[in-house]
Amino acid sequence: MNPVVLYGGIAIGLAALLVFIFAVIAPAPRIPLERRRAPGAEETTTLTRMTDHTTAAIDRAMKRRGKAPFSAAELEQANIRMQPSGFVLLVVSAAIVLALLGLVLGSNGPFGVPLMVTFAALSPVGAKILISVRASRRRARFADQLDESLGLLAGGLRAGHSLLRALDAASQETEAPTSEEFVRVVNETRIGRDLGEALDNTAIRMRSDDFRWVAQAIAINREVGGNLSQVLDRVGHTIRERNEIRRQVKALAAEGKMSAWVLIMLPIGVFTFLLLTKPDYFGAFFENVWGILALVVAVVLLIVGSLWMMAVVKVKF
Repeated sequence: MNPVVLYGGIAIGLAALLVFIFAVIAPAPRIPLERRRAPGAEETTTLTRMTDHTTAAIDRAMKRRGKAPFSAAELEQANIRMQPSGFVLLVVSAAIVLALLGLVLGSNGPFGVPLMVTFAALSPVGAKILISVRASRRRARFADQLDESLGLLAGGLRAGHSLLRALDAASQETEAPTSEEFVRVVNETRIGRDLGEALDNTAIRMRSDDFRWVAQAIAINREVGGNLSQVLDRVGHTIRERNEIRRQVKALAAEGKMSAWVLIMLPIGVFTFLLLTKPDYFGAFFENVWGILALVVAVVLLIVGSLWMMAVVKVKF
């Protein structure tokens, strides 16, 4: 029997069973749910309770281990508003689903278990890449918004506001992530943290040399005095020129980066396509030592070439 027809029939049968259960055996009540509950009563579902117990178990396991695969700081920098335990549970669930998908795709050939393991590994690797990409984009947006933010700070100081009040006003006028970082600085200062330390921590967290200059300029001005608005204007002008050069370099390097990604993904895509459409095409490689050695050498060369190309097209500024 054709496996597509078999799996299609199973899916249709499951869908019909679900429709029968929810529409015939357990139909939805006609009385609204909020009318059937007592005032002030909060009822959690079984799925919610199971999720809470699972996340609590993951929290205890991470505390015993002393190191989490995804820390709260990494999730915060990537603007993922989840607890580490909840994110780990999400990654594990995705790994299980991908493993089942790989097992189904490789059920007709000898590659069922390797595909299952490979697809399951895509979940944590993809999560790490997702966090890294989102954090990098957030830092890039912060760097692009910094010159405008310094202009708002300088304007607030010229209007007669204190530095902390100018930071608070700039946090309301700017866009994320600058607004979020400025709000954090203001809140940390209000609970007793030194302003210079809060600004230095922001520069370290956002990995921004430009903002580190701003923090140093503010620290020097607090010690020796002077017109801070003029200092921020000059620093903002310098940062604006650096941003222009950074954007120009990014535009010139875009073609090389695209070529590198195409050369990296092309052999992987062709290998995956042939492995799924014609599993016997690569059968000879797994039947003897020389074929396995050739695949290992190909993977090593692909990794070395990928690192080489990414290093060539990456411009440090």
